Amino acid sequence: MALFVIADLHLSLACDKPMDVFKGWDNYTERIEKNWRRLVSEDDTVVVPGDISWAMSLEEAKADFAFIDSLPGKKIIMKGNHDYWWSSMKKMECFLEDNGFKSISILHNNCYAYEKSGICGTRGWINEKGEQADKKVLMREAQRLSVSIEAALSQGLEPMVFLHYPPIYIADRNEEILAVLDKYNISHCFFGHIHGKGGCYAVNGMHEGRYYKLIASDFLQFTPLNITEFVQYDNSVNQD
Repeated sequence: MALFVIADLHLSLACDKPMDVFKGWDNYTERIEKNWRRLVSEDDTVVVPGDISWAMSLEEAKADFAFIDSLPGKKIIMKGNHDYWWSSMKKMECFLEDNGFKSISILHNNCYAYEKSGICGTRGWINEKGEQADKKVLMREAQRLSVSIEAALSQGLEPMVFLHYPPIYIADRNEEILAVLDKYNISHCFFGHIHGKGGCYAVNGMHEGRYYKLIASDFLQFTPLNITEFVQYDNSVNQD
């Protein structure tokens, strides 16, 4: 049972928003499917931190969700800045149930257990200096991240954090999000959103005592990344 992650699928099976107009995105849906099926088994879990579908509504997103549901493994999805179909938790859960998309779960003000790790996260936000509206949204996102982490801790799990927006990018720092990561001593943070040449400037690896990794699909060559090595296991189970 492995744990994988890949963000920014940008599916558009029922709307006219092809990503292959961008360099490196040719046949990206087929590449995602081929690599996913090659690596992921039915017993595995894949976290998808946002920008899942270009659809404008849940109904329009049905084909994209059917594609995701058809792929192996359990999927845990989050909101990105382009997920305009995103609705209330109740409406999304009813949508998944009504359409029989049983392999998909939603990460929003909650967490999911994987071994002794807690899969936690939120969208995050950009931090444009002097923009009050952005500051307000960022504070709300920081609160949602805290709620998600607290949910993991209440179950005795070690939190792993997944964001859509990077908390650090070049000289920009989302201090509100970083404060939450520091408060709970989060050791691993995975994020998407950054595409193309921008990936060269993303934080990858250890930085200020924390491991960061960009997991946007084009940066990963449209291949789910196996992050099982970072999972916390209960080693006492096998002890005499």
